[in-house]
Amino acid sequence: MGDPIRHVLFDADGVLQDLPGGWYAAMEPYLGDRSKEFLHETWSDELPMLAGRGDYLPVLAASLQKYGVSTPATEVYDAVWKNIVLIEESLEIVRTLKRNGYGVHLGTNQECYRGAHMREALGYDDLFDVSCYSYDLGVAKPDPAFFTRAADRIGAPADSILFIDDTAKNITGARTAGLHAEQWDFTQGHTTLHTLFTHHGVTAA
Repeated sequence: MGDPIRHVLFDADGVLQDLPGGWYAAMEPYLGDRSKEFLHETWSDELPMLAGRGDYLPVLAASLQKYGVSTPATEVYDAVWKNIVLIEESLEIVRTLKRNGYGVHLGTNQECYRGAHMREALGYDDLFDVSCYSYDLGVAKPDPAFFTRAADRIGAPADSILFIDDTAKNITGARTAGLHAEQWDFTQGHTTLHTLFTHHGVTAA
């Protein structure tokens, strides 16, 4: 038996926040039925930026030009990438955990522009004790190194941290690094999240 859970590390997209209607719908005004193709291409282009290498906006601008979109990249970026709705019930759980004495932390794959928007406009820097953005750590989930660096930054043993994420491969990466981890997204309902916390002896009520 390891240490009791003293810290909870939260993913952002799908757990704390949502893109209303999804990515494809958000891109449709610019690309119509080519939205899916475009996004899959740009997501693979974005991977180095998630680990803090390079600048995403010129890459996005080049992709838009390639697809014949004349709208400026910054305008598309603001309309799509910054189109984030906070899941208030999830944030309330974060606040409750904090009140109950747990360390509450953010562990998310983001390039620097969306990360800065989340930190400042969405108030995540004030909400979380430690923020672990992939572009800042220099490595992205699901690489176990992301979680090792996150634990170092939190300053806690890996097995005292519970990680919540909506993607199975990220759960595997976290467990490989020695963290406790559970897959959950907000569409499953917060009662399910409370059940997961109870299973790990975490008081979130």
